[in-house]
Amino acid sequence: MFEFEIDNSLHLSLLEIKDADELFHLIDRNREHIGEWLKFPSMTVEVADSRAFIERTRIRYAKDEGYWLGIWSGDHLVGSIGYLYLDQENKKTEIGYWLGQEYVGKGIIKRSIKVLIDYAFDELQFNKIEIGAATDHAKSRAIPEKLGFTLEGQIRDYEYINGRFLDRVIYGLKAAEWRAK
Repeated sequence: MFEFEIDNSLHLSLLEIKDADELFHLIDRNREHIGEWLKFPSMTVEVADSRAFIERTRIRYAKDEGYWLGIWSGDHLVGSIGYLYLDQENKKTEIGYWLGQEYVGKGIIKRSIKVLIDYAFDELQFNKIEIGAATDHAKSRAIPEKLGFTLEGQIRDYEYINGRFLDRVIYGLKAAEWRAK
């Protein structure tokens, strides 16, 4: 199984079909929290939707196109993180992430992203990683900023979520910048 140990209590692993119930319930409990900034909670209305998502991400993993991993604290799913795509030709990817509200502010995402950064630069031999966030989502934006990503630009009216358009900022980090730290 594709897995990353972060510390004694935290690890990342490719989501499996058996995780569909837990994934759905985490999303359902945090529907308002996650849905303020991301579209997928509105499209996840039953366990079958989570199962279909996991099936799609496992197919994308098998095709080397990108994938989502579960973020696990002990035996509990607390969020998800992944490579939105794997651009082999241009040697880059984008990392996406979300956490259940009760797990925010504990450094979980920052530690998880560090693992995916190292993997992308060391194992995949990529040159660049991007992270996008809603312009007004200060907590999400703080993560790439703390990790040394550079703000590269803003896209106006990037997404329409909950009856409003959200602008998006894009951060970038090059392998040489990460290694120079």
